[in-house]
Amino acid sequence: MKTFDHPTAAAEFVADDAHAHWHDQALWFIRAKRDKASQTLPEWEVLRERAAAIKQHTISHLGDYLEEFERNATRLGAVVHWARDAAEHNAIVHGLLRERGVRRMVKSKSMLTEECGLNPYLEQQGIEVTDTDLGEWIVQLRREHPSHIVLPAIHIKKEEVGELFHRELGTDEGATDPTYLTEAARHRLREKFLQAEAGLTGVNFGIAETGGFVVCTNEGNSDLGTSLPKLHIASMGIEKLVPRLDDLGVFLRLLARSATGQPITAYSTHYHGPRPGCELHIVLVDNGRTKLLASDDFRNSLRCIRCGACLNTCPVYRRSGGHSYAASVAGPIGSIVNPSRDAAKYHTLPFACTLCGSCGDVCPVKIDLPNQLLTWRQRIAELGLLEPSKRRLMGVAGKLLSSPRLYAFAGSAGRTVLRWAPRWLLYNRFNPWGRQRELPTPPDESFRQWHARRGRGGKS
Repeated sequence: MKTFDHPTAAAEFVADDAHAHWHDQALWFIRAKRDKASQTLPEWEVLRERAAAIKQHTISHLGDYLEEFERNATRLGAVVHWARDAAEHNAIVHGLLRERGVRRMVKSKSMLTEECGLNPYLEQQGIEVTDTDLGEWIVQLRREHPSHIVLPAIHIKKEEVGELFHRELGTDEGATDPTYLTEAARHRLREKFLQAEAGLTGVNFGIAETGGFVVCTNEGNSDLGTSLPKLHIASMGIEKLVPRLDDLGVFLRLLARSATGQPITAYSTHYHGPRPGCELHIVLVDNGRTKLLASDDFRNSLRCIRCGACLNTCPVYRRSGGHSYAASVAGPIGSIVNPSRDAAKYHTLPFACTLCGSCGDVCPVKIDLPNQLLTWRQRIAELGLLEPSKRRLMGVAGKLLSSPRLYAFAGSAGRTVLRWAPRWLLYNRFNPWGRQRELPTPPDESFRQWHARRGRGGKS
């Protein structure tokens, strides 16, 4: 059974203490921008309610809206393909490229293709794939996966980018100026755009009413990637639909503000059929989404618009990095959707959570992330996937919390140990919690003692 252990992977990231703190602060800066942007709209909560209602309605009638989208997209001249899983998606894309003799393809804004493992699959077939989003290209050059669904290279410092570009692009050694490095990337990527024989994009929103779709970027790379080649392939998760064109404005106002604190992305490009003399193929991908749709507990996770707000606010993600989740979608939403695809492999992810509730507070489509994570913990235990150490600890905790006398004794003993024990007794290899944290200073009295004193007429 292939499994993955989040705590072990996270330990590798936090071992570099300075880098872990820098990563934490960088993401919190984005979270703060989100808060400021949301406060500029008095109707912010109304928009969230409206977006949640639209998405819930859509997934409740998903089959009907998918058929409507296919009819209207076909009427506009697009060719619609259906893929049950990642393997079918990759085979469809490869078939389209092979039939047209395509050897070079540019790609932009598609976490779905990361989910499906498209890049390594096509490279094995001898096809050159270039990610044209700057952050995604950086991680591609480093032979890594994106660590964030919106900010794929957020874990990389400019000094590391400078070293990478010096090695790969021949930039000046030691260069760290972002303008200089971006200009070097622009020149190399422009060559890739001009050489490309096909362009692939993701889809932010598909509109059932029109058969069109929207791709949101800040760099314009999807516009170039679909304007120069004659073949445009759009990979779209089946949950990306909205019913009407009028619904789109709600999500465009929420997406960029939630993701990066911008009023709107620099480019919101609408595609309605192919350009004259060109081809547009839309690949609708399931890959576990209908399994989520069938689940009463996790169905509303399909509302997700991939803004990344839950990642930016999550104290665990900020301190452990996206690669510690070993999946294309990390953070709180990833800790729900990945176990849904493979519970045995990702059984540790629902426990990578403090249950602080911050992810649910910032979600623009009001997904109840904390309760879903709690439900997954219960499901993991029911499936017999809980580690023996956790089962033993839960057994001890159950006995402790069910006995008032034992609980009171443990509290008193704990306060005494914290107050008088030498540091080496508290911070050692048997206390992994203390590797990155300081235990709190114990209070002078417990709540029970304070309450008893108040009951005797004492003062607070």
